[in-house]
Amino acid sequence: MEKKWYVIHTYSGYENKVKANLERLIESMNLRDKISRILIPTEDVVEFTKGGEKKIVPKKKFPGYMLVEMTMDDDAWYVVRNTQGVTSFVGIGAKPDALESKEVDQILNQMGVATVPKQKRVFEKGQNIQVDSGPFTNFSGTIEEVNEERRKLKVLLSIFGRETPVELKFKQVRRL
Repeated sequence: MEKKWYVIHTYSGYENKVKANLERLIESMNLRDKISRILIPTEDVVEFTKGGEKKIVPKKKFPGYMLVEMTMDDDAWYVVRNTQGVTSFVGIGAKPDALESKEVDQILNQMGVATVPKQKRVFEKGQNIQVDSGPFTNFSGTIEEVNEERRKLKVLLSIFGRETPVELKFKQVRRL
């Protein structure tokens, strides 16, 4: 039998505890070959502390639900269904419905996008650049300011013989 992804319903707020309980049962009953992965879909959300500082916090995308990749047989079903904190499998009646692969791919991709690693600094103040797109294509200038969060630059371009500050996106320019 092939492994498929199933959705299980848990008590909201207890997803991490249920995951830990289920992993402990899988190890103790030697079911790693039948139940391979357990996921709690999350996304990173920017929150501000009382002091006004920015903080990235993981938030559950589907509170009260978890994904389990497993081979559906009686042993695996029994272990998952009887894990403390699991209320049921998602499906029609008593029969759990497996997710379609495109649904799983979409959820996994969203989780992957949420955890994009911070890029190294591409542009520095004082660097010379050339504009590759937009109304200032082929103009050259010097970077005056870099805004990493917005991925924008303030660049001094020589327009009609005068240094003019212009805001450009990272993707509109290249280093010289």
